[in-house]
Amino acid sequence: MNLSLNFLSVAKMATDDYVGFTFFVGCMAMMAASAFFFLSMNSFDKKWRTSILVSGLITFIAAVHYWYMRDYWASNAESPTFFRYVDWVLTVPLMCVEFFLILKVAGAKKSLMWRLIFLSVIMLVTGYIGEAVDRPNAWLWGLISGIAYFAIAYDIWLGSAKKLAVAAGGEVLKAHKMLCWFVLVGWAIYPLGYMAGTPGWYDGLNGLSMDVIYNIGDAINKIGFGLVVYNLAVQQSDKTLKV
Repeated sequence: MNLSLNFLSVAKMATDDYVGFTFFVGCMAMMAASAFFFLSMNSFDKKWRTSILVSGLITFIAAVHYWYMRDYWASNAESPTFFRYVDWVLTVPLMCVEFFLILKVAGAKKSLMWRLIFLSVIMLVTGYIGEAVDRPNAWLWGLISGIAYFAIAYDIWLGSAKKLAVAAGGEVLKAHKMLCWFVLVGWAIYPLGYMAGTPGWYDGLNGLSMDVIYNIGDAINKIGFGLVVYNLAVQQSDKTLKV
């Protein structure tokens, strides 16, 4: 009972607290996206329901974390780094799983999925160490995190994932390419936030609010990922019905 009351309680937010505002809007946007994905699952064939379910899980997990992060910010006026990385270590690997799920039609193997998951975990764990544990060496941990990120980008743009997408062709290839752009452009927001919140040669970025950068990036990337997969499921289901 007390846990439910704590979850439903809302901390007071100042009218000029734009950081808290982005936490709240991000939470509501991703919760709405979750409801949309979950409620639309039964509209698709079984082979696409898992993809839509994963899209809903990504935004739902993020929405719950954003509720707590917004409350943490309102109470402490400091970045909820720990909660944010817990969110990412759950949702980013799921975003990598989406690549495997849409490429199964071309014969994608689970080794692809586990490789992308492994690289995403390395990227996130080293990022957390640099941002919260070993800040004096943030540049080193950021470098390792960046290498893992570029390994993911290479795999989906030029590696085995790209070859599978080309083999699948059609709407699958288009969806894969769109997800690749999210990783290349959308995920680039996170290194900016990392540099804005850690010391290094990029100290000029410290004037940026990394929480605003992260919040906007999360909403765009996670909801956008899900909508790309949703559109693919719609296109493939319509094609099946016509046949």
